[in-house]
Order: sequence, then C-alpha cells, then structure tokens
Amino acid sequence: MLFECHRAGRLAADYPAVRDMIAGLSDEDLVTAGQLLSRLDPADVLREHPGTPVLTVAITGHGTLSPLAGSITAELARHGLLARTCVSSTGTGSYVFDLGDPESSLYAAAPDLILCVLDPMMIFDEVPLPWRPEDVERIFTEKLAIISGLAARFEAGSGATLVLNTLPLFQRHTAQLVDHRSRIRLSAVWYEGNARLLRLAAEYPAVMTIDLAPLIAEGIPAEDPQLSQYARAHLAPQLLARYAREIGHLARSRTGQTKKVLALDLDGTLWGGVLGETSADGVEAAGTYRGEAFRAFQRVIKQLGSQGVLLAAVSKNDIEPVRAVFSNHPDMVLREEDFVRIIANWHPKHDNLIQLAKDLNVGLDSLVFVDDSAYECGLIRHELPGVAVIQVSAEPARHTTRLLRDGWFDTREITEEDHVRVARYRDELARKDFLDSFDSLDEYLSRLEIKVTVTRIHNGDAALPRISQLTLRTNQFNLTGGRLQPAELRQLLADPAASVVTIRAADRFGDNGLVGAVFIRRVDTDATIENFLLSCRVFSRGIEQACLAAILREAHDTGATRVFGSYQATAKNEKVKDFYLRNGFTQDAADGTSATFCHDLTDIPEIPPHIHLTNRLGENSP
Repeated sequence: MLFECHRAGRLAADYPAVRDMIAGLSDEDLVTAGQLLSRLDPADVLREHPGTPVLTVAITGHGTLSPLAGSITAELARHGLLARTCVSSTGTGSYVFDLGDPESSLYAAAPDLILCVLDPMMIFDEVPLPWRPEDVERIFTEKLAIISGLAARFEAGSGATLVLNTLPLFQRHTAQLVDHRSRIRLSAVWYEGNARLLRLAAEYPAVMTIDLAPLIAEGIPAEDPQLSQYARAHLAPQLLARYAREIGHLARSRTGQTKKVLALDLDGTLWGGVLGETSADGVEAAGTYRGEAFRAFQRVIKQLGSQGVLLAAVSKNDIEPVRAVFSNHPDMVLREEDFVRIIANWHPKHDNLIQLAKDLNVGLDSLVFVDDSAYECGLIRHELPGVAVIQVSAEPARHTTRLLRDGWFDTREITEEDHVRVARYRDELARKDFLDSFDSLDEYLSRLEIKVTVTRIHNGDAALPRISQLTLRTNQFNLTGGRLQPAELRQLLADPAASVVTIRAADRFGDNGLVGAVFIRRVDTDATIENFLLSCRVFSRGIEQACLAAILREAHDTGATRVFGSYQATAKNEKVKDFYLRNGFTQDAADGTSATFCHDLTDIPEIPPHIHLTNRLGENSP
C-alpha cells in the first residue's frame, strides 16, 4: 500500500495514514519503506498537514551512517511523527568536528536529537601493531576524554539531546589475542569503557546513552565484515535498524506521545484458562510450565506499574469472580490495588476503553490494549485507531517480548511522581464517585476542599525533572504544546528575565503533588506567559483560574502594566484555546493556529472562593 501511494504521488497528502500502512511490515521491509520515506520532503507533508509533529534528527559518528536516515524516518513514521534528517557530510570520524564546532552543519540544522553513533573501529583504527589490551585501554581512555569534552560543550550551547551508544566488542578482535588471560583483560577494559560512556548520561543531563548490548543479545549481528572493510560501515545494518527503533521510542517521549495506560485482557492474557469455565482457584497462574509463564508476565506488569504506568483490566467476565481471583488466588502476583480500574462486564471492549479513558481524563491515544483474541484486537484497531493494540499469542512465554518490543511507556526519566501515580489516579476515581453524590458542580467543588500552592523555583530545585516531565507528557492543558528537556529547562532558568512557577494541589482525598507549571518572561513592565501547563487529572476545578489570578496580581504588585499570553494550536489542546479570553484577556493577534492575548491588569480576576491558595511567589522572587 505504501509503494502504491508513492507511485501515485500521494505520500505527502496521505502521510497521516502512513503509520497504518507500515504497521505490519517485517523488519526488512520496514528498512525498505524507510528508504522510500526518506526521499519525502518534510515541507511537502507540513504543507498538507501543518499539525504533524516533526523532529529534526542530526546524525554523525565515526563510520558510514547514511543508511541510518531511512531507518530513523521509518521508525518515527510508525509513531505518527515526521523526521527531518541531516547526515554529516564531513566524512569518517566527523563527530569531533561536528560536535566541537558551533558553526557546523549539524548545529545549523537546529536539531532536536543529535545521534553520535560510535563503533569499535574508532578504537582499533588507532591501536599500534602489534597491540595489547593496555594499548586499547589507553586509546579508549583518550576517546572518552574527547567525548566527555564534546558533551560538556554541547550541554552549554544546545537545547537538543545528544545520543551516544556503547561499543560492541567484535569477536575478530578478541580472537587476535591467543591467550585467554589477555582476552579477559581486553573484555574488562572494554566493559569499563562502556560503563563510563553510560555514566556520561548522569554527568550531562542533555546526554542519553543507548546500550547496544541488550539489542545484540536479541540475536542481531553486530557487524558485517564486508561492509566494515569496504564501506567503513562498522555496525551491521540490522543493528542500526534496531538502534533506530530505540530512537523512535526516544522521539515519541520527546514529543509527548508516551503512553500512560496499560489495559489488559484477563483470560488467556494475564492468566491461563477461562474464568467463566472454572473457579477462582482454577485459573492458571503458577504450578505448571504455562502457569509459571503467566506468573512471569504478571511480574513484568507489576514492575511497569511501579514506575507510573496505569494498569487497568478490561475483561468479558462478571466482576465478582474477577475480584475473587485477585483477592484469593494464592499464586496471583497482581492484586486489585495494583490497578486503577478493573472493568469486568459483557459490554463491547471498545466501549469499555472509551469509558476508561474518560474516567482517567486521558486521550484514547494514551492507551495500550493487550489481548490474546484476534477478534477483539481487530475490533479495537477498527473502532479506536488511536489505541495501541498488542495481540499476544497462545504461548504465554512470549507475552513479555510482545509487550515490551515497542517501548510504549519509555520516558526520559522517572520522578517521584511516577512512583505514586497509581495511588493518585485511584484517588481521582474516588473524586469522580464523590462528584456523583452532588446535585451541582459548585456544591461538589466547595466540599472538595482544594488547596493550591504556587511557588517560583530556581536552578537546582528538586522539582526540575518533574517540570520537564510535565512539558513532555501534558497535551490537553498545554497552551503552546511546548516541550522542554531537563537541560533546556536549566538553560531557561539561567536567564534572569525568565521564571518558572510551580503549581501543587491537594484536597480532601489526598495530595495531587506537582500538577502544573507556568513559564513567564519579564521585560521592564511587560510580562509574558510563554506557556501554562496543568495535568489532566486536575483541570476544570478552578485551579487554573486561581493560579492565573495569583500571577496577574503578583505582576501588578511588582510594577508590570501588561501581561501577555500565547496559545498555539496542537492536535489535543483545542479545549483551552479560549482560556485567556475567559479570564479577562483581550485578543492581541491571531493567525488561525496561534494567538496572543493581553491583560492590562486593571481588573484582575478573583481567586475562585472554593480554592484555598497559598501564594509563595514573593518569597521566591529573584
């Protein structure tokens, strides 16, 4: 279908459908599709579909890397993203020049991601002949010093993410040492060098290091000797294609498309057997080969849930027997408290998923659905195309591989908020039940006892990772769609004209934690709200109005005469496009997809009476 679309000259016009066209392709065919898609001019796509999320990816490294552009393009297309790629043209070993010179073509491309692809020949090209492990150690140490210096320079001057990788150790190098003690020494040197590469990500927040060892362990060849010798392509095409998949996951996270909810079928997926045909004790979750495989899969699910993935069960069953399994089955790893919602009824599963998304106040495209039924998976794909569907097979030992293959929940960094997210969403569902007990929204809000604290923060604050995460994960109440990596956030806070206000909320059901942020720039008597973010868990309760009122009041009291606000339309934030107009701003300019608004601070709105606001903006002013 993709090739027919290309021949008809409709790839740009039909780009939103490309994701579905390539969804079922084999790894080999996906590489071919990427070569085709990489010929597509991103400007043509954006003319047809201006809202398409686009990432600029610059590629440099030590060896020949031009084939990587196609794989990157295909992997981003699989997630509905558009790749604008730039491959270094400065030749072998180009990464030192590309990263070291701020005027290089890679920096000129204004990339979101710079891929610095490292390979073993950057070491072995420079060892003397004959060589010993000590020579390899010396060269590796020198290269690490260069890379560390480049990372430091990059961090200081770029808002992008620099992606490094570990170096595979080829058998043709270890085999050149005829004694086993030297081989052991070489391996130790190599692993120590790779460990230092991995630790660079902790030293420089703008750096990510992808470990190639787990990818090679999947059975992917690390090198093709002919390509290495004749084309200086030192990493095998299959490994580069698999590496590109990891970049696709990173790109998805950077554009705010990380999935949030894992919705699981039960019979044949989470346990063996059909509950309706046996007792609660009769389902298979341990004790047999298959039972142990289901148990292992549950352990993986629980691990994901502990890191902020919201777990839900969606099953065609009666609710009481399902609850009995989770409560009483002695071999069950997962328990009812691990889930934000257990849905067991006889309604169509797509209806249940729609209700689940509504209850959690997330988009359907935040859901991953797992089922062993081809019928159910096909139905969800047809009815809810935004939901990621994973069909597992009749072999439970393969469930984990199928679930983790596409890194749906991969994120840049885990925060404290992630560890308590399930509990907070369970509290949120309790709030919804509480709402149902009132005749009016006003009465509900007045009894909710909402407490809000606004604080201005500075560089070094422990909240920075969470604020960055909010920009990356918040889509609905994100007035400009802006995303900030931790390094970009620190650069912003280093600007004396800029400030960041955090929003924390709590109520009678518990602490919601850090739920929002406002980015402000002050120049003389003008203040500009560059972005306003609020978690989908808490908006429409007056929190946003209270925070905006506090910011306007503080601007007035510190000598400002005008406050400007911006809105940039995205695929998901239409519901807040009139936020500023509803709060006393007048429209200053608009061009169809973006608008600016102005408040003259003569009539500052009141804080909603049901909000108990603690204003700490003055305490933290520069």
